[in-house]
Amino acid sequence: MPAPLSTPDRDQDLIAGSDPGRVLDALFVNAPLRDYDQRARVNDYTLPVLGMGYIATFARQTGHNVGVLDAEAHGLGIQRTATLINQLRPRWVGFNLLAPTYDLTARIAAQLDPNILIMVGGHHAKATPSAVLRDQRFHNIGALIIGEGETRAAAILSDVHRRQSLPQVMWRDAGQTHPKLGIFHGPIQPWLAPDINELPFVDRRFLPQDPYRADDGLIEANLVCSRGCPYECGFCGAAQSMNKDVTIRTRDPRNIIAEMDQLHEQHGVSAFRAVDDLLLGVRRVIHHTLKAFTDDRIGERYVWDATGRINILDREDDEVLAALRTCGLREVALGIESGAPRILTAMDKRITPEMTLSVTRRLLQHGINVKGYFILGYPGENREEAEQTLRHIKDLWALSDRLPGTFRASAFVFRPYPGSPIFNDLVRQGYDPVAMQTYSDIDLTDHGADEAMRGRDEFNFTTGQQFGEVPLDELNQILADVSREQYERTHGTRQEAGA
Repeated sequence: MPAPLSTPDRDQDLIAGSDPGRVLDALFVNAPLRDYDQRARVNDYTLPVLGMGYIATFARQTGHNVGVLDAEAHGLGIQRTATLINQLRPRWVGFNLLAPTYDLTARIAAQLDPNILIMVGGHHAKATPSAVLRDQRFHNIGALIIGEGETRAAAILSDVHRRQSLPQVMWRDAGQTHPKLGIFHGPIQPWLAPDINELPFVDRRFLPQDPYRADDGLIEANLVCSRGCPYECGFCGAAQSMNKDVTIRTRDPRNIIAEMDQLHEQHGVSAFRAVDDLLLGVRRVIHHTLKAFTDDRIGERYVWDATGRINILDREDDEVLAALRTCGLREVALGIESGAPRILTAMDKRITPEMTLSVTRRLLQHGINVKGYFILGYPGENREEAEQTLRHIKDLWALSDRLPGTFRASAFVFRPYPGSPIFNDLVRQGYDPVAMQTYSDIDLTDHGADEAMRGRDEFNFTTGQQFGEVPLDELNQILADVSREQYERTHGTRQEAGA
């Protein structure tokens, strides 16, 4: 497992980036994916909360003492997280609301000292703001920020009354207990998002596990290279049609290179991962980045991973792919999702299984590794289509067996998220929106996945509802089988048939 560069040894060390000698203006809390008071965390690394890092960095530059408590990274349970917040007594506590962790976050909020004001944002807050404001567990919610929060969060920390003049900010009267009364909001107008090339680079003191030392010994860091998405994947809350207020922006490659160089100078980082979707998802961005990286000889100094779009990479010739490899591209993450053409159309992926095989083969030939994400149990998926996806994974593994690059598969069972196109479609079909937001975790060890293979199975959630033809228990067995074989491939323990 990747390892952080340092490990906290006392509660105060769990708070990243704050000055313990000053009053804490805000503590931004990343809720755990599970209640680790009930079962200890198995893996020891998760992706950093870069969004919170940006907000905390901007708030610090405007003079506020803020910190980040990444309860997921530290494996903290609900009770311990709430107790720690109350002990620190910040003026504000901020939560990033995500559908799978909403209930866990609300349970933490319900235990907080009523003198601590609550600030929330994130996809779930944007998708269901009224429901969040009416949830009595968020008993002291002083600000719900819709959209990117850097500038508005800092303004509210300076003066809570400024929320009345800030667009797309809502709050509730703390003295009003009636669930339908006491909700207020600032001006109803679009919020002008910040220029991402002008934002300060994330202060890594706010990120307890980033940079980190990877298994290969390299020190790695994660980057955000764009905001917004122009695509329409039906299962995704970031679909453009659901976020018409978001201006799609990409960072200038020179700005990205400057952050890379700063991280190298300060922390010795030589490997990077772009966690957003557009660095290899838009042709003009690919070519602009490729020129800048070539001119700056990035491939001689660093390696990097990014997410790509299959239909976009399919249009690039081998000369471009070879140049990307020369510039340091190590791995591309692809949203493959399904091996069934009808399901891909239903998802609005704009790809075919044949296109995926072609793009993966060409990337692997150039020595560029591929990680593929898959969704099983999509609404309307029949048994044959689920089996097509499993065969597709095996075909991609077979490519990896004979080409220079490696292919990794990561599979999940479909879960609906509010704010995504498919969620609204399912509501129109008669599915209960409350039930579709009732998430629980999946323990793949129940289906034969060894404890050592858990890796990041904390990211597997279920609503307990079946949306396709194959029963959930069978889908979970497929997940366990894929997880097991991928683990064996990654760790070199796979036994060939007949060997």
